Amino acid sequence: MRFRMGVNIPGLTAMLLFYLLVLGVGIWASVKSKREASRSAANKIEMALLGNRGIKQSVGIFTMTATWVGGFFIMGLTEMVYTPSMGLISAVVLLTSFSFSLIFGGLFFVKPMRDCKYVTMLDPFQIKYGKAFTALQSLIALLSDVLWLASLLISLGATINVILDLPYSVSIWISTAVVILYTLLGGFYSVAYTDVIQLVLILVTMSICLPFVLINPTSVDITQTALNNTFQAPWIGKLESKFAWTSIDSFLLMALGSMGCQVFHQRTLSAASTSAARTTCFVAALAILLFGIPPILFGAVAASTDWNLTSYGSPSPLERGEGAMVLPLVLTHLTPTYISVIGTAAISAAVMSSADSALLSIASVFTWNIYKTVLRPQASQREIQWVIRVAVVVAGLLGASLTKLKNSIIVLVFLGTEVCYTLIFSQLVCVLFFDISNFHGAVLGWLTGLLLRLLSGEPSLGVAPVIHFPGCTLEDGFYVQYSPVKTIAVLFAIAANLLFSYMASVLFDKGLLPKKWDVCKGKPTPAGDCKRNEEKETLDEMESPRDTSQPMISTTC
Repeated sequence: MRFRMGVNIPGLTAMLLFYLLVLGVGIWASVKSKREASRSAANKIEMALLGNRGIKQSVGIFTMTATWVGGFFIMGLTEMVYTPSMGLISAVVLLTSFSFSLIFGGLFFVKPMRDCKYVTMLDPFQIKYGKAFTALQSLIALLSDVLWLASLLISLGATINVILDLPYSVSIWISTAVVILYTLLGGFYSVAYTDVIQLVLILVTMSICLPFVLINPTSVDITQTALNNTFQAPWIGKLESKFAWTSIDSFLLMALGSMGCQVFHQRTLSAASTSAARTTCFVAALAILLFGIPPILFGAVAASTDWNLTSYGSPSPLERGEGAMVLPLVLTHLTPTYISVIGTAAISAAVMSSADSALLSIASVFTWNIYKTVLRPQASQREIQWVIRVAVVVAGLLGASLTKLKNSIIVLVFLGTEVCYTLIFSQLVCVLFFDISNFHGAVLGWLTGLLLRLLSGEPSLGVAPVIHFPGCTLEDGFYVQYSPVKTIAVLFAIAANLLFSYMASVLFDKGLLPKKWDVCKGKPTPAGDCKRNEEKETLDEMESPRDTSQPMISTTC
């Protein structure tokens, strides 16, 4: 049954019911947040942004996994396997990089971040380098999260448009409104507990859809097309020797770049203990691998399908340039209508589970590291709470507005992650693990990484390389780098930070430069010095305890 304009009524009804379910869980979580705040007299900011650092381990595993298993994860993996130039090999590289990032973060980043009771990943920059550098890094983190949010909403809008025939812009704005609302209701509590229901829905709905896709009559056995050119090039892909270094570069980009994302640290900082945070990382790393199986199979089936025999017709999605939409196309044309509707719920749940994380990450960084630190250090907790609300709304509106670009989901996510990898991760390593680092070295290291990366060129942005690393070749009138230029930029950024930090310390200590030029005011601050952060917490706790029981939006039970 459809309207004259083609809107899928059963599908639209199912989607609205799903949204109501998510909102219901969000309201319940906000009530739980309010009760917890009243019972423990918790710091209001930490309650909103970190769930009062008391998130249960089981819930932590769900929210960590759900954050990674987003629209990019499901649709991006499917697109990779389906696209001959990438294939299964590229998808496996991406999937294992996600899993490795959580293991790496659990081993090396959880303890130093939790020991100092940081609120965001940018706090160590503020303590050691001051407000100016922190503000700069905050803007970079916000840019990355906004790009990530836009990519998530694009994947959701495209899916609903293809499967439910609902206008692209309408589906995006409705979904954005729902995510904004339940994020406002209870802050991190609402995000964490809605992640639980969303991850369960992803698991159940994908399990229902997968058998129907695998047995559809228009597709041949995926084992036959894995290595043979049937309807297109083999979906397993191939790794040519010239791509070896760039594949390693992409792996490190996604694995280590995630350590420069606030969403990861927000979940480890919200855990009840360091051991719980580490366990959350390790279990989620395994869960991510399991959740990656259905999207890979969807992509393999799409590559094994004679699209001329389906209602989609010929030419294939690949030939029409619609490879980014291949998952919703598979669900629409290779399964019964009611199954495609169920698939919509899976993708919607995946997108919303990551979109709410992006919203809260943006609000956390802006409120804590820009507004509270730079603009109004004297702001009360009540004022900060209102700033969080406004930041969530503005971030959602901005992310939804950027969906008009309709760029490839993969391109947007890779660009956002590369910003984190080159400019945040490199400097985070220095500030956490090297006592010698100081403001002078950090600025020069940051500039070194940025300039080297820009001079290396970026095909997706149309930036031609100025520096030609070994293996750089001219192809179709454009120079292509086959060296790991992203990782080279990161290594040089770290080396420059440490080198110039040491040089600055020597020059000031020996009086070769006047002390008034030393913005560090003396010796470098040890990486593990949490004194200033503890002083800030003490000042916050001196405010009226009545403020701490206020949720982001008042709710009643």
